[in-house]
Amino acid sequence: MRFFIIEDNQGALLGGFYLDLYARENKRSGAWIAECRVRRRRINGSIQYPVAFLNCNLGRPVGGKPALFTHQEIGSLFHEVGHGLHHLLTKTEILAVSGINGVPWDAIEFPSQFLENWCWQKEGMALFSAHYQTQEPLPDELLSKLIEARNFNSAMRMINQLEFSLFDFRLHEHYQSTPPTNVQQVLDRVRSELDVDIPPEANRFQNSFEHIFGSGYAAGYYSYKWAGVMSSDAFSLFEEKGILNSEVGAQFLHHILEPGGSQEPMALFTMLRSRKPKIDAFLRHNGIL
Repeated sequence: MRFFIIEDNQGALLGGFYLDLYARENKRSGAWIAECRVRRRRINGSIQYPVAFLNCNLGRPVGGKPALFTHQEIGSLFHEVGHGLHHLLTKTEILAVSGINGVPWDAIEFPSQFLENWCWQKEGMALFSAHYQTQEPLPDELLSKLIEARNFNSAMRMINQLEFSLFDFRLHEHYQSTPPTNVQQVLDRVRSELDVDIPPEANRFQNSFEHIFGSGYAAGYYSYKWAGVMSSDAFSLFEEKGILNSEVGAQFLHHILEPGGSQEPMALFTMLRSRKPKIDAFLRHNGIL
């Protein structure tokens, strides 16, 4: 466990976070970010600075060698750091809309998915990856193979996610108890419109679709794809100007991270890109054009 303090470029305190990086017995699985304290202005006028817990389950160093993480694990770490930055870099001082508080559900994954993009760029990879013995950077050929593997069957996966999203929408929009809605018929209609390969009749995936019953995604499963559209389009600004361009980074900080939940996501995105989101970069990043 380590604690990090975050300061701005003038040395002013912004917040801090605890990093619990490695797996251990009795620790919850997965990776997640959790709030410890939220930025707010106290009654006496002082500022309470935000603090977060960043948790992962990565393998510890073994046998005197450093911990070696997979590319997928690095992507998960960047994803959670994106949530953490949304929480820690806010300038909003009202508790209910400070950081990730008050951010509509369909935009909560925007900063997290956005930060993952640096894991797929040569300049980004060079900042945190190298051969642990020779310090040689990741070869271009290997990075290309990683990208090709990510985009393999991406169109089919996209259809699958659209099926889940539309099923979720229509089930909640048209559900009735008397007479009871036939859930299978709702799903079958969506599949008839979208699917290239319709599952066998015995398939009952909907009975265990936990996201829309027990994970807070009821009528909101589409948010995965919508956040992907916003994050890809926002990152395309960095692709145009340079993915390490500090001026563009400052724009993302001021327009997206600092306001937290104090303004509508569409208004914030429009300030960043001077227009509403487009789907082009999202398709390109998924290998679909």
